[in-house]
Amino acid sequence: MGRENQTGIREFILLGLSSCWDTQVSLFFLFLAMYLVTMLGNFILLLLIRLDNSLQTPMYFFLSILSLVDICYTNSTVPQMLVHFLSARKSIPFPGCVLQLWVSLAMGSSEFFLLGAMAYDRYVAVCHPLHYTVIMHGGLCLGLAAGCVVAGFVNSLLQTAIIFRLPLCCNVINHFACEMLAVLRLACGDILFNRVMVAISGFLVIMLPCSLVLFSYGHIVAAILRIRSAQGRSKAFGTCASHLTVVTMCFGTAIFTYMRPAAGPSAEQEKMVALFYAVVTPMLNPLIYSLRNKEVMNALRRVLGKLSENR
Repeated sequence: MGRENQTGIREFILLGLSSCWDTQVSLFFLFLAMYLVTMLGNFILLLLIRLDNSLQTPMYFFLSILSLVDICYTNSTVPQMLVHFLSARKSIPFPGCVLQLWVSLAMGSSEFFLLGAMAYDRYVAVCHPLHYTVIMHGGLCLGLAAGCVVAGFVNSLLQTAIIFRLPLCCNVINHFACEMLAVLRLACGDILFNRVMVAISGFLVIMLPCSLVLFSYGHIVAAILRIRSAQGRSKAFGTCASHLTVVTMCFGTAIFTYMRPAAGPSAEQEKMVALFYAVVTPMLNPLIYSLRNKEVMNALRRVLGKLSENR
């Protein structure tokens, strides 16, 4: 990352989502509302998991880590984007751009790994219910969560270091944040090595966790179909429905956009995908896991009941 002096770049200019002032003001209020819902939803979910004893299980432990990742991911890009909507000059210092890319890429990578770990947790819960507490013990859960986050940061560190060692031709980024492929477009030299590294990273970060998810849910569906009672099948499907919804959204979008060898994503596609992961997914995750989950709703009622009794 010592190319700053060679390129002479001290800051980057972000083109954002629109150049129309009225559109930017409208987008500001829209994304401010989504940002507040994201923060409130994830903090409430974290609080419920912390306060209610019925949620002290491996599934909700991973969900709490996912909420923390979503909070960090959103805060790495959205506050700056909101400020830029109301700014005439949308700039970010060179070190700030490096930090933003590193953190956002780390959080995104960690989320994919976490979704894979959560799929394994659901596989054990449905396919090996009698041994669930023995297999998914505290040490394993903590190790899996730590491994997901560490792997995400290591992947991000390697990608960020490789990208910012390239000589950059200009400092205008066609994006609302310092996104990996958007920064790569500024490179003057050959970026074949970087493209190869992006492909390898995509395989390790997206395809491997996705394969684990498919393997887990293949066995889960087979196990559920063997359950004789309709009520038992419904309960088993219910424990996995929320996670499967989030998995489908995240992996489906990532594979469609980043894992196409014939043609990479356009600048506009990159913006839409970045918005999806930075704004939409962190907002929907707590809503999906709470509104579709009776245990979380019951925990919310109990917590609210205790608060009303203490008044």
